[in-house]
Amino acid sequence: MKKLLFLALSGLLVLSGCTSSETSETTTSETTQSVAIEDQAAEPLTVYLNDFDAIIPELFKEKTGYEVEVVVGNGAETMSRIEAEKSNPQWDVVWMDSMYDIYNLDIDGQLMTDVEVDNAASLTDFFSALVPEDKCFYPTGAHSAGVIVYRNDVWSEEDAPKSYEDLTDPKYAGAIAMADPGVAAPAYPLAAYFMDTLGLEGGQAYFTTLFEQGLKVYPKNPQVVEALASNEVSIAMLQESNAYSMIAEGEPITIVWPEDGAAASTRVAAISKATDQPDIAKAFINFLLDPEVQQALIDAGDEGYFTPSVEGVQAKEDREADEPKLAVADVQFGAENEADIKAWFADYSAQ
Repeated sequence: MKKLLFLALSGLLVLSGCTSSETSETTTSETTQSVAIEDQAAEPLTVYLNDFDAIIPELFKEKTGYEVEVVVGNGAETMSRIEAEKSNPQWDVVWMDSMYDIYNLDIDGQLMTDVEVDNAASLTDFFSALVPEDKCFYPTGAHSAGVIVYRNDVWSEEDAPKSYEDLTDPKYAGAIAMADPGVAAPAYPLAAYFMDTLGLEGGQAYFTTLFEQGLKVYPKNPQVVEALASNEVSIAMLQESNAYSMIAEGEPITIVWPEDGAAASTRVAAISKATDQPDIAKAFINFLLDPEVQQALIDAGDEGYFTPSVEGVQAKEDREADEPKLAVADVQFGAENEADIKAWFADYSAQ
């Protein structure tokens, strides 16, 4: 791929794959168990991501001593870039809240499998269950792709929807919005949740009802925010960081977390099968599963509204007070049916 110069940091031990390890006495956290890295590297590790680009390079260097170069893009942009580079990948790690897209890369044979990282032992039961059998990726957290929000100057708590099922009530006709599953990365996991939980026909029937009652679909969540703020709509299935930001900005918005769980968008990290820095790439995955790192991401700003994937991390206080519960569509279902689900939405929206 790239990389020629041997990088060696005397005494620095960071994670590799399945070999035994000794405890590092460097600045890495106590949770990062590690072994010597033997990769050849003339350039920084290249990571494709869609968030946290302002904090990750410095934090990774601080934790491991290694450089990382991040390439930022939304989900569609990044997947298009990966596809365009298929014959000559320029990335070592991809880290995005696009679990189904990334699993499709595994189906296509583009990911390193059987990746072993020490900090995976700290995954919570919820996230451990999301690791594929071939260990092609690891989840680093999840946020709701669609909490229910409503304008509390339009709807009282008594009249407002409490569940996804409630949204089909005719009294909400013309009032509801969501982001486009074919454009917004978090919106596809939202659609996949319904199609998985209700079955493809049941999921299509659910959204058909919403469409027939005037569901408005905007390209991305920021446009949904604008529609809510202008009172063009008064209810939405909205990505949670956008929802909490609206409240922080003084908008008359109330968030409802469905009791059965809010559809989740899971952020995962995977390694390119073509990387020539496998040990450093594994060190990066291990780094992302470090509780100190996940805490830093939560504390970093608006994008920190997510459920951490490892034990020992404190979620944002206002989010924790809402007692969030997440629900995730099966990874294989979401990956294998992605094209069909997006095509169905595109066809129906065009009608």
